[in-house]
Amino acid sequence: MISTQSLLYDLSTLRAATDNFSDEHKLGEGGFGPVYKGTLHDGQEIAVKRLSKTSQQGHVEMKNEVVLVAKLQHKNLVRLLGCCIQEQEMLLVYEFLSNKSLDKILFDPVRRQELTWGHRFRIIQGIGRGLLYLHEDSRLTIIHRDLKASNILLDLDMNPKISDFGLAKLFSLDASVGNTSNIAGTYGYMAPEYALHGIFSAKSDVYSYGVLVLELVAGRRNTFSQYPGTNDEDLLTRVWRDWSRGSVSDLLEGCSADGIQPSEVLRCIHVGLLCIQEDAHLRPAMAAVVVMLSSRSITLPVPTPPTYLIPSRLGAFGRSTTHEAESPTKAGHEPSRNDASISDLEPR
Repeated sequence: MISTQSLLYDLSTLRAATDNFSDEHKLGEGGFGPVYKGTLHDGQEIAVKRLSKTSQQGHVEMKNEVVLVAKLQHKNLVRLLGCCIQEQEMLLVYEFLSNKSLDKILFDPVRRQELTWGHRFRIIQGIGRGLLYLHEDSRLTIIHRDLKASNILLDLDMNPKISDFGLAKLFSLDASVGNTSNIAGTYGYMAPEYALHGIFSAKSDVYSYGVLVLELVAGRRNTFSQYPGTNDEDLLTRVWRDWSRGSVSDLLEGCSADGIQPSEVLRCIHVGLLCIQEDAHLRPAMAAVVVMLSSRSITLPVPTPPTYLIPSRLGAFGRSTTHEAESPTKAGHEPSRNDASISDLEPR
């Protein structure tokens, strides 16, 4: 970084751009610290991440983020413009994305109407392609470890970009599984093997992606695992129950009926359930996920129930017996009680 002068910003420049990090310019705050919107003297808009003095993350996480993101080039990854380390300040400078993070829109009862099904499907595909790049197409295997809605940023056209690589881990191709006693991340998105045993791999990112896919379809958070003991039904239980019963129309309450493609919705739910299976070996790799989402000719395997399901809430629908992602009315296939109803998803 030191040898690459174009990536270094002067502290005075960033102070001027953010009005000395004023609250009016604050975009949000994460584990690393607050993020501010700034405007450089040439009019370029930027996002400045400032390491908080009380942050549980620190120099190691910042180094991870700088080293990783500066080397990564993909349209579905947020672009790092540079950094600043001066006067005990540690700052990261990113491209500014006007629609901020996905959670600000998707989980807002009013703003989520802005996300048509076309937007949601494009976001699902874009995150998948970005994750595939991290896992397989970059020089080293990169495990994000904190994939969630607040770490997905959206540009003006609602195209997604994966951000926040402070917890990411790098692996050589022959050592792509790790173990840690320092469990960090967000429980609603954590794979069971990571949350319980500290084991993480590309398949733990796949689990987080599956949760994200189901959140995008349903327009609601997966909160039960974060707040055990509450009466709220977690998203994974609800999706599995409705999908097993053969009707998923209720999951789309927060999505405008305009432009909904029933086969795409069913395929996304099916792929999401495959990604959140308890056994990591049963989860598809991201390369397979990207193909599953883009091809209608592939018959998807039957998923096993998600690990965080509450058995008493499943009733008679503990397991699904048969499912295909395509329309059950295609040649040679008659609808059954376990087939998600396409007609249920048609706009009324």
